Amino acid sequence: MKIVIANESHFKYAQIISDTISESAKVRGTGIAQRSPEYILQRLNNGNAIIALDGENFAGFCYIEVWGNKNFVANSGLIVHPDYRNQGLAKKIKKAVFELSKKKFPNAKIFGITTGLAVMKMNYELGYKPVTFSELTDDPDFWKGCQTCKNFDILTRTERKMCLCTGMLHDPNDKTNATQKVNGKAFQRLKNIKQNLFLKKKIK
Repeated sequence: MKIVIANESHFKYAQIISDTISESAKVRGTGIAQRSPEYILQRLNNGNAIIALDGENFAGFCYIEVWGNKNFVANSGLIVHPDYRNQGLAKKIKKAVFELSKKKFPNAKIFGITTGLAVMKMNYELGYKPVTFSELTDDPDFWKGCQTCKNFDILTRTERKMCLCTGMLHDPNDKTNATQKVNGKAFQRLKNIKQNLFLKKKIK
């Protein structure tokens, strides 16, 4: 298995990456923004992505988006092909894109939004902290990217103050932000928050 920085030689994987993201959203029934092959091609072309390959077979992917005049970067679109799940690959890709983000944008705050508890745990282990959406980028183009998510109506109704996703942030200037061991109680609180939000949505 190779986990490498993506480039133009990986253009041929744009369609399968897009399809894998779409299929994952359907199967999981959670909020995942759709990404077209054209959108993926841009990320492959600028060197702001990590791709995992098993020989010539696509195995996983994640990309970097730059916001707010390089003050913020987001690690987005983490996906693993169904044939390679439950092998720890997502965690390896997540770490690789995190390290790439720090190398290319050393002064930027790294953030992500997710409904997935597994991704929250990976972020927490890398030193991310849960934050309110007001602490993330206010770039409207970032939030437009949520339009294809099934939960976008919640985001708009709350004026981008909350959604089913949890915002998580790594601030390179926060000296307490060193890689941390997951605290069981803290992570359980995150889990309870997500469960309560899902329940509220069902009630409505």
